[in-house]
Amino acid sequence: MTFRDASSLGSAGTIRRILVANRGEIARRVFATARSLGIETVAVHSDADAHLPFVREADAAVLLPGDSPAETYLRTDLVLEAARRTGADAIHPGYGFLSENADFARQVIEAGLTWVGPAPESIVSMGSKIESKKLMAAAGVPVLPDHTVDTATEADLPLLVKASAGGGGRGMRVVRTLADLPGEIAAARAEAESAFGDGTVFVEPYLARSRHVEVQVVGDRFGEVAVFGERDCSLQRRHQKVVEEAPAPDIDATVVAAMHEAARNAARAIDYLGAGTVEFLYDPDRERFFFLEMNTRLQVEHPVTEAVFDVDLVELQFAVAEGRSSAEVVAGATTSALNPRGHAIEVRLYAEDPAHDWQPQSGTLTSFEIPGLVSFERSTRAGVRVDSGFETGSEVSTHYDAMLAKVIAWAPTRGEAARMLAGALRRAQLHGVVTNRDMLVAALTDEDFLSGAVGTDFFDRRAAVLDAGTGEPDATTLFAAAVLRAEHLAARRRVQTRIPVGWCNVVAQPQRTTFRLRGQEHVVEWTGGRNGYAPASSDEQVEVLQAAPGHVVLRVDGISTRFDGVVTDDHVHVDSALGSVSLRVVPRFVDPADQVAEGSLLAPMPGSVISVSAAVGDEVTEGQTILVMEAMKMQHTVVAPYAGTITELAVRAGQQVASADVLAVVEPAEGEQP
Repeated sequence: MTFRDASSLGSAGTIRRILVANRGEIARRVFATARSLGIETVAVHSDADAHLPFVREADAAVLLPGDSPAETYLRTDLVLEAARRTGADAIHPGYGFLSENADFARQVIEAGLTWVGPAPESIVSMGSKIESKKLMAAAGVPVLPDHTVDTATEADLPLLVKASAGGGGRGMRVVRTLADLPGEIAAARAEAESAFGDGTVFVEPYLARSRHVEVQVVGDRFGEVAVFGERDCSLQRRHQKVVEEAPAPDIDATVVAAMHEAARNAARAIDYLGAGTVEFLYDPDRERFFFLEMNTRLQVEHPVTEAVFDVDLVELQFAVAEGRSSAEVVAGATTSALNPRGHAIEVRLYAEDPAHDWQPQSGTLTSFEIPGLVSFERSTRAGVRVDSGFETGSEVSTHYDAMLAKVIAWAPTRGEAARMLAGALRRAQLHGVVTNRDMLVAALTDEDFLSGAVGTDFFDRRAAVLDAGTGEPDATTLFAAAVLRAEHLAARRRVQTRIPVGWCNVVAQPQRTTFRLRGQEHVVEWTGGRNGYAPASSDEQVEVLQAAPGHVVLRVDGISTRFDGVVTDDHVHVDSALGSVSLRVVPRFVDPADQVAEGSLLAPMPGSVISVSAAVGDEVTEGQTILVMEAMKMQHTVVAPYAGTITELAVRAGQQVASADVLAVVEPAEGEQP
């Protein structure tokens, strides 16, 4: 039986050269499978991405012109022209940007190219969350009821306002009082209109203790829909996933089977072709699940499914696009696709600061090394895989999502996978931008997580996890950092090279190195000279066994520890078994031009000012919104740190600002502490 008229799916046949209409890690992931199959690869990129590995690794790369790097990848005309110029006969949209754009899929098919994705009609049917809920209800898939301002009652609280188009948590608001519902609907509409060009929103019950569980499906041209198990994606921040795993822990087998069947019915209801994901909201108290949405593309978290089923989902996408059945590829796997083995966990490593409202970060990756891993490959034995679009020296820009990498571990048991993944993250050398690494390690080693008590409220219940890595730096690490900096400076000097490091003619006075970490200064006093380094004062017996610009070995009370370091002009980055830390060096003398007025509110990163809610002379209260910025696809509210008066407002709506620019100055009210 023919699944769908082949003319609506693009040219089926052997793919020779694939253009990936995406960037970074996503493009590299698709390229990895393409290379293994002998398919040539074409990258398209913005000027801001020209330095990234995916551009260098492609067989051919095309620069897409444009003034806005964030919009470059959305120019379908430029992408199709790149395919024509490079002789690509197929286009893979990746996951993001144009991957769920039905108009783009039609353009690819009309150009005579093979579209590696579902039919445009299937994309359209799932493009609206409102319409897709109706379609799923008709197919017998459980859905949540809808509410309006007029129909909602106190008994329905809490409620969730959601954007009908798009995702990623944008256009989403939790409402806990009916009086707030109209305002939150208006705010969600505005955000959805800005993010997706569609301000349509809807309201449904908010299940605070729910879990986010999704099912991987693959449909082919012969009407078959294969189900590759389920994933739990409940650990989220701002409604965006952080930790994903397969299989989903602690769900009754009967419920899991029902989810699988519901997902299969959902895919069949829209004649689905290729790899897709049906997402459900699972209520563990009642052991019930409800349809959330269907992503008509490959998901970011697909590697955990690949690990437990020993299958390459991108290879399956290629096979289906070429007109073959999914069973042909699955039959060649070393493990049956219907019998998962072991457990896999994935974390999303972000350039962000969890302790400060998940604030995205940008800058140069001074160190980006996760040793002992395989990249973009599934393995038949326990191990760790990393999928990343960055490397040491890469620039993390403000134009795109803040995810640096996906790190995935597979092991025979869930506990072993969590331990393996936490260990890999601890050993990673990640410097230059603040990351969520410490928070991820804390989550993976948390007792609640290890017991299987996952849920979308995890970070609310386990708030201490967010503070991981924010404590005071270890005194031994600070001393090691001072030695690393001294060795670095000694290696660079061109005069007096025979004078011992740290030597001074006033032997009674120690050397002083001052570091700043999270706004706090830490002074390290130490001595140097012909007898080597030593802390000026310590309750412990500290010996310096080795000292070089890149590493220091210290023996403290008989225990030796190696500290690896990367030193720049203004930072010392240190990695050891005691943890990782990036310390800013405080110069002995500060240029007056670099000083800012007390009460200055600085831009946390480069971005644009969306709106300004105050004016010079306004009296403000602590926490009052001053302005809203947008950077790295997220909005950031800048608030008054204390009650006072605005004495300076240096920006206006629409203005671009650089990191650390002064946005406003708030003079504290009497009795307030600046």
